Amino acid sequence: MTPNPALGVVFHWLGGLASGSFYVPFRAVKKWSWETYWLVGGVFSWIIVPWILGSVMTSQLAAVIHETPWSTVFWVYFFGVLWGFGGLTFGLTMRYLGMSLGMAMVLGYCAAFGTLMPPIFHGVFGTQVMGTHSGQVILGGIAVCLLGIAFAGKAGMNKEGEMSEEQKKETIKEFNLRKGILVATFSGIMSACFSYGLDAGQPIRDLTLKYGTSTLWQGLPILVILLLGGFTTNFVWCVMLNIRNKTGYQYVGGETREPVKKGESRRVPVLSNYFFSALAGTTWYFQFFFYTMGETQMGKYKFSSWTLHMASIIIFSSLWGIGLHEWRGASRKTWSYLFLSLATLVASTVIVGYGNYLSTK
Repeated sequence: MTPNPALGVVFHWLGGLASGSFYVPFRAVKKWSWETYWLVGGVFSWIIVPWILGSVMTSQLAAVIHETPWSTVFWVYFFGVLWGFGGLTFGLTMRYLGMSLGMAMVLGYCAAFGTLMPPIFHGVFGTQVMGTHSGQVILGGIAVCLLGIAFAGKAGMNKEGEMSEEQKKETIKEFNLRKGILVATFSGIMSACFSYGLDAGQPIRDLTLKYGTSTLWQGLPILVILLLGGFTTNFVWCVMLNIRNKTGYQYVGGETREPVKKGESRRVPVLSNYFFSALAGTTWYFQFFFYTMGETQMGKYKFSSWTLHMASIIIFSSLWGIGLHEWRGASRKTWSYLFLSLATLVASTVIVGYGNYLSTK
């Protein structure tokens, strides 16, 4: 199949839309703690949906995984576990730095490390990236993406600066710049491990193609193993929180033990919560479903897919924030930085896509 970078960019936008939207169904979950609905959603996003779609869209999934060299399975799973740590410490970054600065730092590290480390590791950064016109254009697109992330962080910092002291204490009660930078660095680097896991899974791609899987779906078997690693980290942590916070009862219903408003029912809406958590988890999975599709269209510069993914996430999560009125009351200057960020990030996806297009000529 001939690569089609323009189609690849569209797939990455769809993945970014899924990633930027997945948390919306969680807003409908009632009387469940974070660890409960996160784990239920995770069972769908990291276990059930990857196996279902992997089995339906690829050929002989179980046989492919069985024949995969143990070393490949280990490294893909291992990078999944490390990526899981990145996701868990992302929340800690928000506690220390706030949403805007924290997200900008984590995604900046994640975009840079996740995009550039694979070609550096394979020893082709100097020849295929720095040494070619198409590679230089892609590097320019990556730089523009990082600039867009910086603008997003500036917009968020301005918004926080416009809050009252009471509002600031509400949002960043534990602000600590030194701790925040250390945790954000760890979270960003660990989150980039997802990119390394996809790169380490190349033997799985080769095997599934050998079994007759379409080129478009070749990345799905990798997700089965990689997401299992992420599930392991999150499962251990969520169960520990269930035990510490005594919230395990929430999985089977009953009445909430948390305070409720006067006249409000204490009964936990279990079926509704499972439905919306499953919807959120399934939506989350589709970010990487489309990611692996987009990766197949980027030719020899498929490492640039990670930058497209990061840019798309920020674009669509920002649009959701606008739609849900999270920026209501912000100043004109803050809105200017927000729209500058969106325009810069869209431009970065076009530049990276064009660089990949040049490589096909």
